[in-house]
Amino acid sequence: MNLLVTGGCGFIGSNFIEHVIEKKRVHKLVNVDCLSYAGSLDNTKKVYKHPKYLLEKYDLSNYGKAYDTFYKHDITHVVHLAAETHVDNSILDADAFLSSNVLGTHNLLKAALKFKIKRFHHVSTDEVYGHLNKGDKKFSENTPYDPRNPYSASKAASDFLVRSYFHTHGLPVTISNCSNNYGPNQHKEKFIPTVINSLLEGDPIPVYGKGDNVRDWIYVSDHCNALWKILTKGKLGETYLVGAECEKTNLEIIHEICKMLNKSPDDYIKFVEDRLGHDFRYAINNCKIFQELKWKPKVKLKHGIKKTIDHYARIIDR
Repeated sequence: MNLLVTGGCGFIGSNFIEHVIEKKRVHKLVNVDCLSYAGSLDNTKKVYKHPKYLLEKYDLSNYGKAYDTFYKHDITHVVHLAAETHVDNSILDADAFLSSNVLGTHNLLKAALKFKIKRFHHVSTDEVYGHLNKGDKKFSENTPYDPRNPYSASKAASDFLVRSYFHTHGLPVTISNCSNNYGPNQHKEKFIPTVINSLLEGDPIPVYGKGDNVRDWIYVSDHCNALWKILTKGKLGETYLVGAECEKTNLEIIHEICKMLNKSPDDYIKFVEDRLGHDFRYAINNCKIFQELKWKPKVKLKHGIKKTIDHYARIIDR
């Protein structure tokens, strides 16, 4: 396959490229990234000189550029990860989220249809389903959409666009909605990197509300493995939810990281006013991907956090 990965200089994208570039089925890997603040060439330094790897820098809002990429490289498969993802930023200014997550996805779909590619996998989020209260059933593929902020609304719109190209044009698509990722290369604005870097640098840890919001955490390599399974074995037109069944409150995550770094949480936690529309709980039912594709997560939370701490400690020590 000639594989196009969008957003490959970002967190999940760079990890996915490392995960698949040595696979025999991948003959060429083209990374399209606009290199926004959340992307970095440092994230792809392990593959930058690989003979299969190519980087093209542009914004997917430019359809002409996307068309040229499909034409020049005879793209056969797409994994679409490029997106604006920070909820707080979407609340302040949603324009970039609509441009990247909706228009960018539409341009990619148009080009994929034009060149009759074999597979288009769209990577999305569990946030499109809204939120859960304590005791509510976990999200499943049948949960109705209920996005509650501009970011999740833009991702919901992109999901529906992808499905529309399957039903209207027969484009061979799959979609995945994943829970909260963590691991190396994640931008420092995200929760776990914020906690780790604050502790390593002696800064306070800002915690929204009471810190009792619950997230279902998955280590990024497990997510990458799921993406490859769906890309190569997933049923066309289907959606797969990806999660590690690891529900933790924000305070529980902070306490776990503090324990590993021999720090006292009370010395660092600073409670701040809760965010507008802050979803209380996310939780994934991963039965479908387990039963149909035989995927299951391998990395336990403690091991994953230890690897993530080591990654950020090396950066600070440079």
